[in-house]
Amino acid sequence: MDAISTLLASGRLVLGPQVQAFEQNFAAYIGVNHCIGVASGTDALTLALDALGVGAGDEVITVALTSAGTAAGIAATGARIRYVDVEPTTRGMDPAALARAIGPQTAAVVPVHLHGTPCRMAEILGVAEQHGLVVVEDCAQAHGASIDGKRVGSLGHAAAFSFYPTKNLGCLGDGGAVVTNSPEAAARARRARQYGWDDERVSQHWGINSRLDEFHAAILNRLLPDLDAYNERRRRCAAIYRDLLRELPIGLPADLEGSVYHQFGIELADRDIVASRLKATGIGTSIHYPVGLHRQPQFADCAVQLPVTDQLTGRLLSLPIQPEVIEARQEQVAQCLRELLE
Repeated sequence: MDAISTLLASGRLVLGPQVQAFEQNFAAYIGVNHCIGVASGTDALTLALDALGVGAGDEVITVALTSAGTAAGIAATGARIRYVDVEPTTRGMDPAALARAIGPQTAAVVPVHLHGTPCRMAEILGVAEQHGLVVVEDCAQAHGASIDGKRVGSLGHAAAFSFYPTKNLGCLGDGGAVVTNSPEAAARARRARQYGWDDERVSQHWGINSRLDEFHAAILNRLLPDLDAYNERRRRCAAIYRDLLRELPIGLPADLEGSVYHQFGIELADRDIVASRLKATGIGTSIHYPVGLHRQPQFADCAVQLPVTDQLTGRLLSLPIQPEVIEARQEQVAQCLRELLE
């Protein structure tokens, strides 16, 4: 509230000192040279791809086990989407499937760090480098996640983050950011978020209106210093779940040191029945991906076969993992699950 009051008194509401400060702070946190605050994670993905030269006539490979925002962000560049399957451990892009899918029009790869679990980035980057492809990480659910001490978002050529309110680092509405080490890509994305304007407000190239508000940046600046501690609380909740659920006939998310557990997705048969009965006891869950993007009318690709994705969309159920909701109540959730499955 102090941050909001100070902001209102300043009279500067769009692309001001709060945005500039957050861009510097978040770039330093991720471990990159540049951060560009934008209006949403979807816009961030579009702007990152455009900044790296991806557009109409190109093909972008991604996964279908993700939010529609991933596909929408790619489609907005004019590029064609090609889906590959995920691998069951991280539920992220299968590097072997990626290698098989690359064609003459492939220009970019968008791996998704689903639920805050890092993808197998070393292998994905190796395949991309071999074929001269740019890699834009979708980090919308992975604020603070890491691989061998390096934060996701710093591994590819660029990355897109969302600050939607439910994220591990969220503002009070829509917001996002492009991060990159490329000064050229950063400069283009910074212009493109505001109509392609140069310093004289002359549109030099394609652009949109996608600016991060000072209001949201002020909140993010206050929350960012606590992000690591908050992620650690999520890890503790995940560890408790593992202990409580280890003997039940369910699949648990990968136990990776660098995960930040934006969601705690379990796999189980009769998922819809279990979710309904948990709701009746007052325990809210979520089915985030009832079907993969390749089976949704707007983004469908009937030719592709994604068996792991199809299996997971039929079995994944997100349990409450937000510390402010679930701390001290996990035994109740586990006991209800235990009784239902028995």
